[in-house]
This record gives sequence, structure tokens and C-alpha cells, in this order.
Amino acid sequence: MAVHYCGLCRRTSFTGRRHLYSAAHRRRLREALGRLQEEVAAARAAAAAAGDGDGGGAVRRYDPAEHERRVWCLCCGRGVRRDGRRGGLALPQAGLLQHLAGPEHRRETARFWRENRAEAALRERFLVPAEEYERFARALERALAAHQRREEERIRQMAAGIREAERRQQETVQAALQLQTEPELWAGPSVCSPPAGPERDSSHDAEQPGPSGMQPGPDLNWVESGQALTFIGHQETEGKGNVHTGAKPPWLTEDEDGSKQQIGPSYEEFLKQKEKQKLKKLPAERVGANFDHTSQTGDSWLPSFGRVWNHGRRWQSRHQFRTESGEKKKKR
Repeated sequence: MAVHYCGLCRRTSFTGRRHLYSAAHRRRLREALGRLQEEVAAARAAAAAAGDGDGGGAVRRYDPAEHERRVWCLCCGRGVRRDGRRGGLALPQAGLLQHLAGPEHRRETARFWRENRAEAALRERFLVPAEEYERFARALERALAAHQRREEERIRQMAAGIREAERRQQETVQAALQLQTEPELWAGPSVCSPPAGPERDSSHDAEQPGPSGMQPGPDLNWVESGQALTFIGHQETEGKGNVHTGAKPPWLTEDEDGSKQQIGPSYEEFLKQKEKQKLKKLPAERVGANFDHTSQTGDSWLPSFGRVWNHGRRWQSRHQFRTESGEKKKKR
């Protein structure tokens, strides 16, 4: 009895090649060829549309999620990339059409038909003639050229828009500069002309004392009428200053006894803080974690275990322990 393995059905038949004529094999063959025929029909329709129209749909922007799809070729037994790619552009159905028109696919299709006993009249539906693929390739080149021209025109329009925006910006800047050079066109009388009211008091021109010497007093004539401000004078601090008055910073000053003022924690406090940081990494439930080191304890806290902790020899402690144990046994 001959043994035959069917790759389409993925099973071993012990009836030889008679399995190829069985109903189950014929059903699986029709289903598999139907799925492949749908992909081939879609590819040939795309080729016909590219040749008849202007080729705008034959070129799209490349998207990995959409154009990385593969089609399983039943005759060749491998996956074929459906769409082609040219730089950042995707060519729909170009990869599958190139595969269907190749000589390798034609040979593998003949072998598959022969091994699976498929209908010979259906084989041409799964092949693309070389003339049809050449027409598709020429239409694809025209579509690429047209897309490139459209992109160049779009770039030129964008450049013109940018130049126009720069020109308007320059005009705006020039207009603003002209307004600054001619303040009488936009400034009010309260700014350009002196305010109405009593004449300027000469006492305001007198020099006022300040921390850095004699300084002129503030001029209040710029304030509009009815909005006068009160000058409270310069604030002084006896013996102290800040960086604005030229005083030394606090880390360079010295106390009355000549010692420098200490800023921040000392080195001993730094070491204590460092030890506390180390203790935080240890488990909180460890033995001795809550021990109070500040409590006053005497020598009587040690347990009494005979002569181990008290004065005397260690062997005397062992002898005493054995004697006490023997006495306890006798009493029992």
C-alpha cells in the first residue's frame, strides 16, 4: 500500500495518489484557490486602473501598517509582499503583480497544478502576462513623474507663501520703526508736554541724604495732576548692608571676638546625619533598633549564670551546673 503526504491537506494518506481525487482534497483545493484568486483579481484591477486613468491612485504615501502586508502564494508556497516601495512612496499591488508575472511563479504554478490535479482551465487566472505587467510598469513610471511634479509645485507654493510672510513681517517692523521716530503721531499731550498745574518747586531739586552720600531727590513732575506720590526717603540700616551697597557676604564676616560666623551644620552634625541615613536602610524590626542609649543602667542588669559572669573559673560554673542538675534528679 503506497503512502502519500498531501501538503495542501497536511495529512498522510495510505491510499496513494487516490487521495487527490477525494472530496475532502477537492474542497480544500477550491477554498485555497478561491482566496488566491481574490488577491490576483484585485492586483489585475489595480493594474488596469493605473493604465486607464492618470495614475494618481497608483502612488500613495508609505505607511508601514498598511503597506507591509504579505500575500500567501499557494503555488510557490511562500509569502509575497503585496505593495512595492519607492523611497517614501508606496506602490499598491506592484509587488504581487511583479511576482505573478515572473518565470518562477509560472513554473511553480505548473508544478502545483500537476501535483494536485487542479483544473487546467483555471491556471491562466493565476498568471499575469508579461505584456500586461509592462503596461502597468509604464503607467507606474508616469504616475511617479506626475507625483513628483505635484510635489515640486507644492514646494514652490510653500516657498512663495514663506516669502510673502517674511515680506509682511518686514513691512510691519519698518512701520513700527517709523512710528518710534515720529512720536508726535501717537504720543499724548500728557507725555510730550509738561503737565498743567503749579510751577515746579525748587525744593525738589535739593539733594537728599542717602546711604551712599548725597543723592538728588526724586522728580515728581512726571506724575499727572491728581496722582502725586509721596517720597518716604531712603531706608538705612545701622552697621549692616547687602550686596547692593557693597557689604561683605555673611560667610566672609567675622564676629566681635574675631571668629568667623558658622553657617550651616558642623562637621560632627554631618557625620551624625550620615549615620542616621545608614540606619534608615536597615530593617525597622531588628533587635536593638528601639534601644534607648541615653538611659542610665548599672552593672546589675547582666544575668547571673554562675561563675561565667561573676568571679571565678569557668570549669567551676560547669561543675556547679552539674551538681545542681544531679540534685534535681534525686529529688524527683
